[in-house]
Amino acid sequence: MLNALEVVTTVVVGLMVGVEFAVAFVLNPILNGLPDDCAVRGRSHGGRMLGAVMPFWYIASLVLTAVWAVAGWGDRGTGLVVVAAALLISSVIMSIALLVPINNRSKTWTPETLPHDWKEQMGRWDRFHYARVAVIVAAFALLATALA
Repeated sequence: MLNALEVVTTVVVGLMVGVEFAVAFVLNPILNGLPDDCAVRGRSHGGRMLGAVMPFWYIASLVLTAVWAVAGWGDRGTGLVVVAAALLISSVIMSIALLVPINNRSKTWTPETLPHDWKEQMGRWDRFHYARVAVIVAAFALLATALA
């Protein structure tokens, strides 16, 4: 049973990392290369869509990791799982404190309602997101190492 939990947790966290990595290094650069009105519409829609799904995915990843740490307490690799859980906690805190406020504003933007500093806000969101991606990649790497 523990083996199944380890694999499911690693897959769930890995898929989340893949989505967030793609947002940072594929989707947002594509959107940033489009004319402003298209970029705003794309990022706004992405903010609404992913903003509805990602909180559950982050919490599920954290809960699965915490359950793995408790269920496997004393086994080899448990320390790595505990550190991964701590990193996932920090990613949730980063999200709530830094990214969600910007996302909540930007998901309502249209080309007609843009604030004057919208590009700066998107740049700030991108920088925070890069940091969050680094944190969750590290958590995933620790889980994969613990699994192996």
